[in-house]
Amino acid sequence: MTEEDKTLLNAFEKKLWHFISLYEMQKQENTSLRELLSKKEEELQACENSRKELEEKYTNLKMARIISINDNELRDTKQRLARLVREVDKCIALLNE
Repeated sequence: MTEEDKTLLNAFEKKLWHFISLYEMQKQENTSLRELLSKKEEELQACENSRKELEEKYTNLKMARIISINDNELRDTKQRLARLVREVDKCIALLNE
């Protein structure tokens, strides 16, 4: 093996170790990025669940409000009908006199 071959072999070894080192660093970075992605997906899922829960609560609140409004309207309508019936009774009483 000539001196030039040894030099080329040493240069090749250095480059090979450099590439192996770069590969290991990329592998570690890839692993950490996968872990980060997994955490973010979990956070996203938690936010989505929270959003769905809040949306359901909002829908229930709207429904409760509609029902309470209808109850109030029903009470008011009954009172108005009772007043009308009393007026009709008064008119009938006046006609009977």
